[in-house]
Amino acid sequence: MTWSEAEYLDHLRSERRAYAWVMRRHGGLTAGDAGRAALEAYPYEPADAPYRRLVFHDEAWHWAMLTIHGDRYWAHHPELARPTDEYRARE
Repeated sequence: MTWSEAEYLDHLRSERRAYAWVMRRHGGLTAGDAGRAALEAYPYEPADAPYRRLVFHDEAWHWAMLTIHGDRYWAHHPELARPTDEYRARE
């Protein structure tokens, strides 16, 4: 799958917003801290980076839950195994 630079940037912004939302809602971070965490989790990667889109193979919910609750969060918090309706409705 080939994405234009604009498509990549749109997806990157969307995933950053979603990650920051989870970090605020479920991780208790301030908006500023959540935004910084999202930038760290989803850094811009140049077009020639070999694994540029790899972070997108799971959605922001999963990556944020790993950060908040650690490995196997779904086993310890089965209610968080799938994104909540609130997460899905945020946009």
